Amino acid sequence: SSGPIFVSVLEGEDAIQTNRRLMGATNPAEADPGTIRKDFATDVEKNAAHGSDGPDTAREEIAYFFGAMEIQST
Repeated sequence: SSGPIFVSVLEGEDAIQTNRRLMGATNPAEADPGTIRKDFATDVEKNAAHGSDGPDTAREEIAYFFGAMEIQST
């Protein structure tokens, strides 16, 4: 990252795909209007957001940022 970051864990039905739709295409020039990347990214390398692409990746990335005691499930 090149600056401050906000890290979160999302859960729910289709959470990964829903978050990826909210972020928009990796290339902000191809992202839909109103998505994070369309509104805030400058290029593919500085695309303003990252989200896991599947459950296995999500488990790895969550463990990188959070310990087991920091995750609360509802």
